[in-house]
Amino acid sequence: MTTETIHCDLLVIGSGAGGLSTAITARKEGLEVVVIEKAPVFGGTTAFSGGVLWLPGNPVSREQGIEDSRDAARRYLQAETGDFYDAEAVEAFLDKGPEMVEFFQRETEVKFVPTLYPDYHPTQDGGVDVGRSILAAPFDIRKLGQDIKRMRPPLKTITFIGMMFNSSNADLKHFFNATRSLTSFVYVVKRLATHIRELVLYRRGVQVTSGNALAARLAKSALDLGIPILTETSARELLHENGRVTGALVQGEQGIRRISASKGVVLACGGFSHDVERIRQAYPHLKRGGEHHSPVPTGNTGDGGRMAERAGGRVELRYRDASAWMPVSRVPMGNGQYGVFPHLLDRYKPGVIGVLRNGQRFCNESESYHDVGAAMIRACEEQGETAMWLICDQTALGKYGLGYAKPAPMPATPLIRNGYLLKGRTLVELAQKAGIDAAGLEATVREYNQGAERGQDSQYGRGSTSFNRFLADPDRKPNPCVAPVAKGPFYAVKVYMGDLGSFDGIRTNVVGQVLNGTDAPIDGLYAVGNDRASMMGGNYPGAGITLGPIMTFGYITGRHIAGVENLLEPQLHAVPNQEVANG
Repeated sequence: MTTETIHCDLLVIGSGAGGLSTAITARKEGLEVVVIEKAPVFGGTTAFSGGVLWLPGNPVSREQGIEDSRDAARRYLQAETGDFYDAEAVEAFLDKGPEMVEFFQRETEVKFVPTLYPDYHPTQDGGVDVGRSILAAPFDIRKLGQDIKRMRPPLKTITFIGMMFNSSNADLKHFFNATRSLTSFVYVVKRLATHIRELVLYRRGVQVTSGNALAARLAKSALDLGIPILTETSARELLHENGRVTGALVQGEQGIRRISASKGVVLACGGFSHDVERIRQAYPHLKRGGEHHSPVPTGNTGDGGRMAERAGGRVELRYRDASAWMPVSRVPMGNGQYGVFPHLLDRYKPGVIGVLRNGQRFCNESESYHDVGAAMIRACEEQGETAMWLICDQTALGKYGLGYAKPAPMPATPLIRNGYLLKGRTLVELAQKAGIDAAGLEATVREYNQGAERGQDSQYGRGSTSFNRFLADPDRKPNPCVAPVAKGPFYAVKVYMGDLGSFDGIRTNVVGQVLNGTDAPIDGLYAVGNDRASMMGGNYPGAGITLGPIMTFGYITGRHIAGVENLLEPQLHAVPNQEVANG
């Protein structure tokens, strides 16, 4: 039984970057907006992310003197997306991405800093070595006031006692070098002292970085504009009137309420990473009976897709890779509970290799998480399970760590005792503990070491691109990605398939209107964020190719709903024929 009706112009369901960027844009154009979030905290998957946005031609990089070519960006996207190249979406993205950055930096608390990330495939036609990825600036979440309690904390497994590191990898280098450099040691001591003081005062770190900073900055901007973010409030069903979506019934602490939205509803529910039924249809390793462990918020259960389908929309599983793959390991947290650790850094380091159950390598471990994940899924078709083992020796473990195991001087013994980290005096002993073919592992390491002594990977070419080298060890010469696996004891961590969010999703047009079975827009219903099908076609061209388009199309959708710009009108969004012909 409904107790009250809330009236607004626009209802946004979900509080990640997609929902909040749409809400803020619409509010800035004069609309009354309400945001609901079923979790007790706001921030969505964005709060767990790296906070990087991929935006060709962005003004942050331009200010650093880095120029980009629109034609090169277009060629790169065409090469990367292949048969799923969407010229209309690409042109809108290239048009409005830089404008979106200028808008948010000028009008809100959202600020960005440059990064040095290369494109993930910089040797591809149109790829670049630097300039297209930018990063949310760090943020002091005490500016949220009492709402600090409702800010989603970062993913526990990628923090150190709750302390966050920048996605740019700058302060991580100090932590890796703390025992070898006085400068790094002093830096680490100061960072730890500041963080411990924050834990005492606030029971959490307040100097946040990466996606946590982006989510906090967006939330602060929304709250400053008077946009209510109603947490612990879920959408039960969409409301319709005369064939138009006009709001939703929602349930929260105050019971069931009716939110009437004269301009419509935006679905921004985070995609379907934890929708068990959908991922069983979409993920090949689950079809084979394998495991999948996603580190994204557990509330991403496909609510938006189901609401869209009930309203006549479509969630299509078109892409070969339905999600952004992320190799992950399961970390015992006590009491039978496990955390999910995303392997973002260790695979790039020299002296770390990945093998299958047969003991053989199967890819360039220094490619992106998505590329390694896709290779792992395909390589394991005949392996019985979709898993790999990251292998390293004592030297690499002490210098870089492995997965959740931190580098020296942090002790590895607790993780060996709980079974997360496997240890063997020899490769044969390690293989026996891991269930890996011992002869295969010995042969693989022997072959790998022959080239690694000279900094070469003749099998897969690790270190051959600027991206391979970006997250490696620049002090390792001649190849920052390659070193022998030679000094026992040896270590292994078992790695499974996970994801950073879904690529497949709700079919929309360029302004975010949900399309029905005949490709006609459903009046009053929009989708943004990971609910909306990715323009990347199931591929991962660079750091931030989720958040860059997400905020750009949130901006486009917000302006469309507010009636200030309509990219559906041909004269406002034309692509020269010659440019299309040239790709």
